[in-house]
Amino acid sequence: MSNVASALTAILADTYGLAVKTHAAHWNVTGTGFFELHGAFGDQYEALLEAADDLAERLRALGDIAPLGLKALTKTSTIADLDGTDGKALVAQLAKDHAALSKALSKAVAVAQKADDEATADLFIGRIEAHDKTAWMLNAWAGKKG
Repeated sequence: MSNVASALTAILADTYGLAVKTHAAHWNVTGTGFFELHGAFGDQYEALLEAADDLAERLRALGDIAPLGLKALTKTSTIADLDGTDGKALVAQLAKDHAALSKALSKAVAVAQKADDEATADLFIGRIEAHDKTAWMLNAWAGKKG
């Protein structure tokens, strides 16, 4: 597996892991802001699943195999499970995960560019923008700067 395929696989695993975590937040959120968070988390996990599909299809376009199941994805993912159900705590956890994935994607961009794979670099850059925006929105909901 090439360095680009390895980077794609790692980002895919974390994207899928974050989609599952966000879906669990959607199901389990409690407290003030339940209705707005339930809806926001629903939109977010759907966007993450679409992003995972794009990443997996890029892997396939490069001639590599996308992870073949949950065990393969969880073996690679660095996304931790939820801790609790309180809306504010969930927002903080998810914002942190989006920021971490954005940081990982920045490193993955360099890997793709070093391999002269601008299409994959562009895909990664688009994902950075999406994660930065989601982290900002979650932090803004929580009343945090950045």
